[in-house]
This record gives sequence, C-alpha cells and structure tokens, in this order.
Amino acid sequence: MKKIKFLGYIGILALAAGFTACSDDNNDGGNGDGAGGKYIWTQDGGIKACDHILFSEIDGSEDSDGRQIGNGDKEFVFKGKQTLKKGTYLLKGWVYIADGAELTIEKGTIIKGDKQTKAALIAERGGKLIAQGSETEPIVFTSEEAKGSRKPGDWGGVILCGKARNNQTEMQIEGGPRTLHGGNDDADNSGVLSYVRIEFAGYPFETDKEINGLTLGSVGSGTKIDHVQVSYSNDDSFEWFGGAVNCKYLIAYKGWDDEFDTDNGYKGNVQFALSVRDPRIADKSQSNGFESDNCADGTASATPLTAATFSNVTFIGPRAYTGFENTTSYINGGNVYPNNGSGLGKFQSAMHIRRSSHLNCFNSLAVGYPIGLIIDGEKGNTKSEAEANKINLKNIWFANMEVIGSDANKIYDDVLYDAVSQAVIDANKNSFSHTFFLSQTGNEVKDFASLLLTDTYGVGAAFMPSAGSPLLSGASFSDALLTSWFEKVNYIGAFAAGDTWLEGWTNFDPQNTDY
Repeated sequence: MKKIKFLGYIGILALAAGFTACSDDNNDGGNGDGAGGKYIWTQDGGIKACDHILFSEIDGSEDSDGRQIGNGDKEFVFKGKQTLKKGTYLLKGWVYIADGAELTIEKGTIIKGDKQTKAALIAERGGKLIAQGSETEPIVFTSEEAKGSRKPGDWGGVILCGKARNNQTEMQIEGGPRTLHGGNDDADNSGVLSYVRIEFAGYPFETDKEINGLTLGSVGSGTKIDHVQVSYSNDDSFEWFGGAVNCKYLIAYKGWDDEFDTDNGYKGNVQFALSVRDPRIADKSQSNGFESDNCADGTASATPLTAATFSNVTFIGPRAYTGFENTTSYINGGNVYPNNGSGLGKFQSAMHIRRSSHLNCFNSLAVGYPIGLIIDGEKGNTKSEAEANKINLKNIWFANMEVIGSDANKIYDDVLYDAVSQAVIDANKNSFSHTFFLSQTGNEVKDFASLLLTDTYGVGAAFMPSAGSPLLSGASFSDALLTSWFEKVNYIGAFAAGDTWLEGWTNFDPQNTDY
C-alpha cells in the first residue's frame, strides 16, 4: 500500500513538471480562454502551431494577456478557440486560423498590422473568424505606422477561405499564403465580418499575386458579411474567388487597383456598396470599379460561372475631382505612394466584364470614369453571352464619362472594335459595349449636375443624393435575379436622401486618426 502511494506522488510531480515545461506563463487572466494559460504546441505543415494566439509584444513569449497576435514568425498556425477582449493588438506575420479553430474579436478592438512581417490574418477552410463590431464600436484592422505616415500595403490584409464551390475545384488563395479553398458546400460558414474597417492593407508579394484588402476564397452563404469598409488597399479592395457569400453595405475607399473583383464562379449577391477613388492612385493593369472574370483563360466550360448579382452600387471615379488627368504624370500616388513594388498606371472603366463572366448589376450609379462599360471579348464568349441576355445591366445611370463604352482592355475609344484581332471594325460606329448599355432596360446617361449629389462626409467628391435628386426614384426589383434576399428600395445607387448607414462606424480620414 505504501508503495502504491509513493508511485502516485511521483506521478503527480511528473504531471506538474510537464505543465511547467509547456508554458512560460500560467497567467489565465485578461483574455481568459479557459485553458489556464497552458500553451500546447504542435506542427502543421512544417509551421509552428499552437492552441493560443496571444504572445508578448516584447519578446514573443507565451502570454495569455499579451497584445501580440501570432508568435512573430513569418507563418503561425492557430488551432484553438479564443476570444480577443476589447483592446489594441499587434498582428505579426501570416497568422492562419486552421480548420476547426475559431477566433472571436470583441467589438471596439483595434488590430494593427506589422509592417516588417507584412502581417495577414487568414481564416482557412473550416476555420472561423468572428469579428462582430457595432455601429458605435467597429472593429478596425489598420497600419501600425504613426498617423501621417500610413500607406497602402503597410500590412497584408484579411483573408477568408471556405468550402463553397469555385470553377477550379480547389485553388490556392492569391497573394502567397499556403491556404487552399473550395469544396462542395455553398452554405459553408467562415464566420462574421460586421462593422469592420480594413485600412492600408494589401501587398504585392509577387507580380499579379497580391494580397487584397479583403480576399474571399470560396466563402459560403453561411458567412455573415456586412458593413465593411476597405480603405487604401494596395491591390483590390474586395475580391471574391468563387463562393456564394452574400454581402451588404460595403465601402471601397481610395484603393489601388479594382474596387469589386469577381472571379472563378462567384455567384453571391451584393447590395448597397460605395466606391470612391483617389485620382492620384491607379494600378499598372488599369483600374476599374468592377472587374469580373470567369477564369484566367476565359473558358466558358469552367463552372459554376461567375454570375454575381449586385444592386444599389455607387461608383465615384477620378473624373469627379477637378483637374484630373488620366496620365502617368498625374497619377503618381500622391502622398501615399508606398514604393513597395506596386506599379502605377491609368484608370479605365466603371465596369469591365470579360473572360466569360456573367456579372449582373441593377439600380446603380457610376460617375466620372474614362470609360463607362467594357464588354471585353478578347478571351471567352462574353460578347455573345451579352447578346444572349446572360449579362444583365439594368437601371444603371452613367454621368461624367469620357466615353460610354469600349470593346477591349486598354482601348479608350468608343468605336466598334474586335478584341480578338485587335482591330477596329468600324470607326464610324459606337462600340458594342455602348450599344449594349443603352439597349438594357432603364439605363441612362445623365448630366452630372442634374444628379444633385453632395459630399456629406468630406471625401473630396460628391456621392450622396440630396432632396430632389432624380436618383431617389426609378429603381426596379422585378428581375428574377433580384431574389427575396434583396431589400426593395426606390432609389438608384447606394443611398436614399439623408441615408445614415455610413454613420458611426466609417472613417474617411484614417491617415490622421489616433489609434
């Protein structure tokens, strides 16, 4: 009996020693995750993985009350379930939320992306990011740099990946991270992004393989995305690669490349979206409001087809600013040029639809682009699909465009053009894109002054309709594509007169905000 007791004591001591060896800090306060401060380390694909996500900002050591997200390595895998209490944190490196893991962020939290490690937060397939802010306490992802010194590309960005379908079966996410996305569950749930700002993100790790402000890879409709503002992204503001997630109340503010980029079979719905450009920032690839592809080579056999449906979008392009010139000498990045490998170029169109995409848009306003619409037939069957009424652009108003349409990428002339042979068919006829736009129900070309727009939030360009604006009536939701998910409103564009959905949670001067 004494021998048994002795062995029991030895076992207890050994267990205690094991606990001590697993952790440098047994503090279970602060962000109390119920794990008693014990950090359990493993490996995931050759990368260090842990059930805790917080570390000391001083030396990267284990600290359940720490203010650093990730251990500081270039790549780190989080495999637990944890809530970040309201506060300010530093995100370092590429932090993966692995399959089965769940990170919840309390409202009012500020997360600064580390510039040196080009930090990014990546929810992988089966992982969840739950960032539910509020109108008065949004969650903010921003640059760690001091106010006045922040620039596009200061950090990586936010990436959500899911198990919904795309038209390549399984894809690696754009921009460099290891993460794969895609599956067969269009109702998959990757978490929540609600009342969230993402500022000064996006980074060109490789040519044409940049991290965007917000990247969505095969994200399913079980995911909640609403009230998200992406500002000063160094690539696209929003980009969807496949998936079926629905989104409401999006803002793309002064991004580098495209505002809303849809690819690889994305088929979700988006309603109420605002895009405002900085006239000094455009990408070398030519910046657009919409850019929509089915896939890189344009094949129409890649299914599901990109067939997203947007309604109530307001695009405010660079021509809304006095003195704008669509030249490389004028478009110089202004005071936010990051000099990080991102190339400057020209502005192109409000809507660029190409490579067999079936993008649909209703009840929207586009102002101040060099080109209104490009239906690009260089690759795929986009033009013939438009002729067959498989692309729907209805109740869309253009104003202050240089030309209504063009038929090819980087062609700024409104003439009938063959994008395949790269030759003018008839210089005396308008482009197919021009003709198609005016043939669609409810589309109009308006005098800008007649729209009665105001600059309610001091962004430098008018975008909000005032009382008496013709935009306040004329919307239609009779098309079958505008399902019951869409809110039936009377107005064209993103706003009613005096609309308040921007109130409280947005920020149109993040450069000068104290964080």
